[in-house]
Amino acid sequence: MAPSDRLSTTSSPRPGLSLGGEFPEPTHRQWLEQVEKVLRRTGRIAEGDPAPEDPAELLATRTYDDLTVRPLYSATRDEATGDGAAEDRASEDASASGLPGFAPFVRGSRPQGSVAEGWDVRQSHGNPDAATANRQILADLNGGVGSLLLRLGEGGLAVDSLADALHGVHLDMIGVVLDAGEQAPSAAAALLAIAAEQDVAPSALRGNLGADPLGVQARTGRDIGPGQAVELAKRCADGHPGLRAITVDALPYHDAGGSDGEELGASLAAGVTYLRWLTEAGLDVDTACGLLEFRYAATADQFLTIAKLRAARRVWEQVARRCGASPAARAQPQHAVTSSAMLTRRDPWVNMLRATIATFAAGVGGAQAVTVQPFDAAIGSPDEFSQRVARNTQALLLDESHLAQVIDPAGGSWYVETLTDELANAAWAWFQEIEGASGLPDALRSGVVAERLAATWERRKAAVADRSDPITGVSEFPNLTEQPLRREPAPEPPSGGLPRVRYAEEFEALRDAADAQQQRPEVFLATLGPLATYTARASFARNLFAAGGLESTEAGPTESTSDVLAAYAEHPTPVVCLCSADKVYAERAAETAEALKEAGAKRVLLAGKPSQRPDDVDGHVFAGCDAIQVLRAAHRTLGVE
Repeated sequence: MAPSDRLSTTSSPRPGLSLGGEFPEPTHRQWLEQVEKVLRRTGRIAEGDPAPEDPAELLATRTYDDLTVRPLYSATRDEATGDGAAEDRASEDASASGLPGFAPFVRGSRPQGSVAEGWDVRQSHGNPDAATANRQILADLNGGVGSLLLRLGEGGLAVDSLADALHGVHLDMIGVVLDAGEQAPSAAAALLAIAAEQDVAPSALRGNLGADPLGVQARTGRDIGPGQAVELAKRCADGHPGLRAITVDALPYHDAGGSDGEELGASLAAGVTYLRWLTEAGLDVDTACGLLEFRYAATADQFLTIAKLRAARRVWEQVARRCGASPAARAQPQHAVTSSAMLTRRDPWVNMLRATIATFAAGVGGAQAVTVQPFDAAIGSPDEFSQRVARNTQALLLDESHLAQVIDPAGGSWYVETLTDELANAAWAWFQEIEGASGLPDALRSGVVAERLAATWERRKAAVADRSDPITGVSEFPNLTEQPLRREPAPEPPSGGLPRVRYAEEFEALRDAADAQQQRPEVFLATLGPLATYTARASFARNLFAAGGLESTEAGPTESTSDVLAAYAEHPTPVVCLCSADKVYAERAAETAEALKEAGAKRVLLAGKPSQRPDDVDGHVFAGCDAIQVLRAAHRTLGVE
């Protein structure tokens, strides 16, 4: 429903009743006028400044693919063009997206969506102890999991322990997806041997043997070539119709800090490379397409995740069509995994909320299989409790929230449709750039991919540092009294290629350094004036310093500099932050800062950004400042290593 549509109650006992009929229909111009009023009240438009041509532009945001996310869609689009053809354009958008299960598959790879069975609840296991892995696997299967993602080899379970880990698992009932890196052939052989011991018919096996040479190259820098992928693909094509052979894993590009468009573009380049290898080995295009499964990251940015999965199906359909695949073979099988980069070690309980939003987005976006990473995965090896919460996150969305009962619930939203289209174009441009660099293998070798992702990661780091990309529980609303969560160390994952990053890592390093001190470092808040005058800025400063592990003590209501000095004498510390309103700063900030320096303060900051800064004030803390740099400077002054 477009925002300007009126609510009608056609199912009401009184047919024809329009609940909005007695109210005038608001126009887009009226909405903009209200936006301007709010922006003036909040200071986004300065007093006396003329009204901007489009106040809504001040509310627009930019993604890491340089896409503009506007605050209002639909009505904005109609009135901007002046033709008022809203219904016609809505029909065009729906036509461009197609129907569920039909090209271009924007609205899903299956006509019925997930309505019949829900999506595949696929949980990940890789504990190197086979007995522990087996216990957790059986618990997951008893708890409703439909398939397994098994991490084998470097950073996971030993391949020769696979039989022990799968003891009691019936392979004719459960799908198994392998993630064994360079050891994919031996892991596949072990799985097929277990199936033979269970007398499972080859046609009954489901899952993916997990060959991914390009993923290995991205993760480790080692180029292992097409041999293992081609060999396993031929084996599946010849006798295992329910098994796929190759995973097109986009997670290495996401985990390196890349954008959604970069993740998609790299996956396209990988998929095209695999199609080349398989068709050159004698497989037809349709068979080659059917042997691939694509793996993407799902994040707490729900709309970008929804649009990413929809855009991925659209651009892959373009690729497969140009390669000569039949319509049915162009559908992209998708596996979504909740993001590792978004997980935090601090306040890890918030990861449950992040995972819930990401899983919601993956389901709405049309992923056919979803893996929820346990909330403690960034700390160490997950325990039984975190594994249970992970699988129950999906159970709640499927069984209690009935999320799968609607086919493409995001379809028809101008915001989602527009974002899908723009993301598809960004992905296609990056894909073409990789192809122009002679394809993904060469682009990985030459550093083209690494340089592009590194540039995006620097932009993302800057946004995290100034908290325009806030991280709840870490950069915002940190809990200094939290008790660290302890877990057994997890094996180090493969490395040597693209880096693995976490968005919270710089803030968490500051927290770790502060926590390592014998006594928690403190910052003194020199609060000027009554409570109502300073409380907003004092709360802001307290939250900012806590993000670096620093405790804040405050003077409380004060009427003079002597009141501030008396409170400071009880809590002397080298770092002080003045907190009050601009009017009070003009009257007392210079005198108070000078007195605090004489009393022993080495670094005096001021909360806010008034037009003039007293000489003895060393810096400002304000919304949008580089919090990482502020906290590092405070740590140095306090002697925190």
